[in-house]
Amino acid sequence: MPTKECDWKDLIEKRLDQLIAENPSLPYAHLFSAARYSLLSSAKRIRPLLLFATLETFGVPVEIGVDPACAIEMVHTYSLIHDDLPCMDNDDYRRGKPTLHKVFPESHALLTGDFLLTHAFEILCRTSDLTDGQKVALVQTLSKHAGSHGMIGGQVIDLFSENKRIDWPTLELMHYCKTACLIIASLDCGAIIANASAVDRSILQSVGKKMGIAFQIVDDLLDVTGSFSEMGKLTGSDEYKKKATAVSVLGIQACKEKAEELYTKAEKELSTLSRPAPFLSSLFQLLIRRSK
Repeated sequence: MPTKECDWKDLIEKRLDQLIAENPSLPYAHLFSAARYSLLSSAKRIRPLLLFATLETFGVPVEIGVDPACAIEMVHTYSLIHDDLPCMDNDDYRRGKPTLHKVFPESHALLTGDFLLTHAFEILCRTSDLTDGQKVALVQTLSKHAGSHGMIGGQVIDLFSENKRIDWPTLELMHYCKTACLIIASLDCGAIIANASAVDRSILQSVGKKMGIAFQIVDDLLDVTGSFSEMGKLTGSDEYKKKATAVSVLGIQACKEKAEELYTKAEKELSTLSRPAPFLSSLFQLLIRRSK
């Protein structure tokens, strides 16, 4: 990862640590301990970095967007905690260590996810250096893309597609909702903070959709070709659980071709933005060419 992106990641880590501080004097102190266990574990921080790269594109200091970036990371982490629960994917590892419900009671893990989700919107509402209109727009885009027609809807498709043969349009919708929507929200939040034009916002949303689907296709591939040390979780679990994935629907070679096609189209569309976007382009390349 380039130096600037590493600096951005450090900024995100420090702010997350501040936003979810330990509260040992409270009778529900273990809630914060559990949140910190999942939130502060080793992670790529892709979504916050995309928000920062969008601000950089429009010449806005990334520090202005650090709290919204952290709010998005909280929503993402909540989704992982819930996704790992026994009633969902029942996963044992996440980000290289036992999943939250393996360390804390399952009910506690559920409530920790709820806390991170609700706390994210509190953080957006109290963010300084933004107008009330910008705050409302941030809440609107994040809630929309994390809701029924976004991430949650995608999770429902995922659950109801287990042990079933589905076609590519259904899988594409699942990948769009479950994965791409939060990537779109990250780019759109950056555009809102930067007061980008409606045209630029539309371009970024379209680019985010393509890159989000491509990112999930690569993730599906890595579940087959990667290892625990690379992925931080058990690989091969999708096939074991009879999950519908890009690999099961398209096959390995077609997956590679589809991901590359979407990436190429996203890069071409990104070039139509009103400003050059080298940092976004760099992050997109990392997402599509990653090995973990």
